[in-house]
Amino acid sequence: MPCLGRRRGSRALELCKTVRDLLKKNLDQLQCHFTWGPQKETIDLDDMMYRLQDSIDLNLKYKARSCNQFAFVNSLQGNYEDAIQNLKEAEKILRENYKDAFERSSIITYGNYAWVHYHMGQLTEAQSYFDKLEMICKPLTDGPRYTAMIPEVYGEKGWSLLRSAAQYYEEAMECFEKALEEDPNNTEWIMGYATALYRLEAIPGTPEKCKSSQSVNHLRRVLELDPEESLAMVMLALKLQENKQKKEANELVQQALQKSPDVPKVLRNAAKFYRLEQAGEKAIELLKKALGRTPHNSVLHDQIGMCYRVQLLEVFKNPLSSDPQNPEFQPKMVLIDHCKHHFGKAFEHRPRTAIKSQLDYADICLRNGENSKAGEVYSKLLELEGIRPENMQIIWLQAGLFQLHKRKSDSNAVQLFQKGLKIENNSKVWKMCYENLDKWAEKKLCRDPHDSKALGVKGLLHQIDGNKSKAIEYFEEALEFDPSNEEYLSALCELRLSFEEHHDL
Repeated sequence: MPCLGRRRGSRALELCKTVRDLLKKNLDQLQCHFTWGPQKETIDLDDMMYRLQDSIDLNLKYKARSCNQFAFVNSLQGNYEDAIQNLKEAEKILRENYKDAFERSSIITYGNYAWVHYHMGQLTEAQSYFDKLEMICKPLTDGPRYTAMIPEVYGEKGWSLLRSAAQYYEEAMECFEKALEEDPNNTEWIMGYATALYRLEAIPGTPEKCKSSQSVNHLRRVLELDPEESLAMVMLALKLQENKQKKEANELVQQALQKSPDVPKVLRNAAKFYRLEQAGEKAIELLKKALGRTPHNSVLHDQIGMCYRVQLLEVFKNPLSSDPQNPEFQPKMVLIDHCKHHFGKAFEHRPRTAIKSQLDYADICLRNGENSKAGEVYSKLLELEGIRPENMQIIWLQAGLFQLHKRKSDSNAVQLFQKGLKIENNSKVWKMCYENLDKWAEKKLCRDPHDSKALGVKGLLHQIDGNKSKAIEYFEEALEFDPSNEEYLSALCELRLSFEEHHDL
């Protein structure tokens, strides 16, 4: 009998595993936060939680969207009971706001419910949400049983991706395009599309950078359909400011502040407009007002730090500010403290994404003679993983300059500049890596024409420029003084082979 009991127990476990595996297969087909791109490795969970909580506390227009994403973030951290509460709140809001269209708008919420119950081991509850999804989706699609690719799904996915990380902006744009195919006059999806374009246009190396008027056209369309959309006003104002259309831009900012005097995103964008107009005090006033509503908002701290940094750079122009006995010295130190405080707050919860804030913090430390503190910042940045290539490139550049000028370590600096060159985006940062390497090599060779490291760098730069014969010449000379250098040997072999193939044609 004990043996029979063990066999029955074993069959029950196998059956349970089969049910769980089948459920997991169906879960992977759902359209919800658990199946979309951003996962634990690609987002800063602490920062995301602060931003989502701010959105929920402010009771903004699309609160259910924040509750849904908060449930996903809580699940990633193992807070499943909190995730269920987030989803209950999302479901309640959707019922109140959408009424007759509730079922269409609840597809993502029910998909998230199914995933959370699955992670909690509550397979029966998870299956119950599959049943609900099947009933909702069956009349909406001829495709998968448990989902329907309707505008509401594409739109929610687009907003989720926009809120996650920059590497998902292009995919977010595509989602809004899909949503607009069926619902071309939906201001929510047009605003999403405009926002994706707006952000992509600011990133060097993206195709949208060449078409910067695209976001302007879509922001104008949003305001045609909804003249009260104040966030679209300030975003459009910033684009017009960029295009030197100052009069209309200024009018839009004033109008947005009248309509939404307490909305943090509107205040933040308006502050950026005034900072770029050199109206620093006005910008700080708006940012502090926004910070009063969302005290943990890292972007607001970064913007305030930038405003104080502009003021600090003006003070540094006065040579009297370096004299502790002079009245100009104390205001300088106050500004340094302000900068460090706000830049520090900006990356406190965003170490993997707030790269610029950390570099700005290090810059302030260097200007204040705190070289060791700046060195600590660069060391931490260099240890980060999973960073966007353009962010890593600027880290290598700034850390390289620090090694070259403050640590007097030529070898470390050269190595960092060379890493920066490997990211081929022809950006301003790439050019600075190139120029610093060239300048360093020329200076070295003036002192010692036989310096193998400098000769190797010149060879690399000529190789990048496509001047193969000159590159071969420099690598050959570098090998005369460092004959066992595998890097030079490999480069020379590759160049010679390429050179011969070209001349054989």
